[in-house]
Amino acid sequence: MFRRFRNILRIGPVRIGTANNQRGRQKHTAVCTAPRCDFSADYDTRAAAELAARTHRCPVR
Repeated sequence: MFRRFRNILRIGPVRIGTANNQRGRQKHTAVCTAPRCDFSADYDTRAAAELAARTHRCPVR
């Protein structure tokens, strides 16, 4: 699956991007870029993705 992200925002180590899914609907993805952190999630609204980014805490290893 090839996604073209736009409107990319960075909040701490988390990046948020907007893309269209296979059905043409907008999805907002939040992904943590810290080493060994596997956090990533898709959201229906930009506000939900930003909230997840602001409250994300990487697990202590």
